[in-house]
Parts: sequence; C-alpha cells; structure tokens
Amino acid sequence: MPSRPWQTNFACLLQLALLLASPAQAQPLPPAPHSEALPPYWQQIRPTDALLLGEQHDAPQHQDIQTQVVAWLAGQGLLAALTLEMAKQGGSTQGLSAQASAAQVQTALDWDERAWPWAAYGPAIMAAVRRGVPVFGANLTSADLRAAMQDRSLDQTLTETALSTQQQRIRDGHCQLLPESQIAPMTRMQIARDRAMAQTIGRVALAGRTVVLLAGHGHVVRSLGVPQHLPASLTVSSVQLLAGAAQDGSAAGADFDQIWPTGPIPQRDYCAEFKASRPP
Repeated sequence: MPSRPWQTNFACLLQLALLLASPAQAQPLPPAPHSEALPPYWQQIRPTDALLLGEQHDAPQHQDIQTQVVAWLAGQGLLAALTLEMAKQGGSTQGLSAQASAAQVQTALDWDERAWPWAAYGPAIMAAVRRGVPVFGANLTSADLRAAMQDRSLDQTLTETALSTQQQRIRDGHCQLLPESQIAPMTRMQIARDRAMAQTIGRVALAGRTVVLLAGHGHVVRSLGVPQHLPASLTVSSVQLLAGAAQDGSAAGADFDQIWPTGPIPQRDYCAEFKASRPP
C-alpha cells in the first residue's frame, strides 16, 4: 500500500517540532554485494552524476538498501560522495581517516540523534567512510530554516503549478493541522532544504562518478524537489523506495525515474502521533 505524505515526512515533522518548540553504538559494516547478487531493479542503475534515493524514514528496509547501494558503488570506485538530508551543511567527514570511529564521524557531521537515529543511518555513512569516500551534510541549520520562512523569493523558484502542489503536500503532510497562514512559510522551508541539498550535490560532483543523496522521497520528486535546483549539466536519477509496493522497479512517470518496491511496514496512525508531538 503506497505511503501517505506524512508517513514519508514523519521524522521531518518531529524535527520541525524541535525547531519550533548519548551517541548510539556503531553498527557492523556489511560487505559490499557483488553486482550479480543485486535485486533486478538495481541493475537498472545507469551511470549518473547524482543518484537520489528517496526513502520513507521509518522503513528500516530502506536504510538497508541505501547501505548496500553506497557500499556497492564505493566498492566499484564509482561513489564521488555521500550527501545527507540527515545532517546540516558545513558538516563533513573530509579530513577523517577511513579508520575513524563512529563517534568521530558523528562529531564531524554534528549529528542530531534526536531527529535521526544513528542506528538507522550510521551503516550507510560508515560504508562510505571506510572506503575513503567523503560524507557531507546537505540540510540547513535551524537559523537558516527560520530565515527561509520569510524569504518570498523562494516562491519564484518553482512554477506556479509546482508551488501549488508543494503547498498542498505541506497541508497533507501535516495532517491538515497547520493554520493556512503557515502554509507558505512552511513551503519555503521545504524549497530551501531542496535547494540546499542540490547546492551540496553540485559542489561535490565529480565527472565519471556518482554523488548519492539520502533523503525522504518527497525531496527527490522530479517536478518539485532537489532535481528542480540541480545544475542542468548534471545527469540525475531519482528513485523512490516504496514500502508495500507491487511495482517492479520500472520507470515511474514524472515524479521519479524508478520505483524500488520493498516489503510492507507496520501500520501507524501518524497523524495521532503528530498531534501528540505538538505543544498544547
């Protein structure tokens, strides 16, 4: 069953709640799979400057796939960099050795365990670090996000249709609980984050190799998200990891280049959880 918008963005909602209102243990590094062992739709990964892996944040299988993709590309010498929605711009592992500890990596990335559990994302990050590939935070700081809420110029970075669609996704993603006066500012935050991720990818891109972005799949929608802000000179492949889907990994129309189906996850009442996270 396809996920609803708030399922994809639930971790983002908690992050926003923290904005408006001890390190985990390192996980063992899995070996890079051989290409012949990859699921069939992985074989469709074509040479591209940017591979955008759009996850559902609470689907553990999605983080497992991300780890395997990162390890495989790095093992083939094809990974230019790993970029993350889960860490802020300015944080990076550049300068760390391939033997750096998980704690050192978390410090370098200014990791926020409250918003993003290291147990979920640490394996993919360490897969890159262990193979000498730099990891970069691609999101914005809280101060930058607050400034973006008032930046009306961001409204002009999408077409009128795309802006309207993004605003509706904000309404739906917040369970129709936001006052209408907050829709435009919250949409600007989303656009600003997409633009920041695109800028990070553009800065670290290398000819002949691939930059991987890990982000919620709302951020990698071709008509709305990060792809809208990337330099035209870069080739891009946008992938939606979709829990409970029956698709075979084929092209997915205007929103994504591919859909990679994964197993279902337990049903949760995300709106009830979001309501509980809001201040009284």
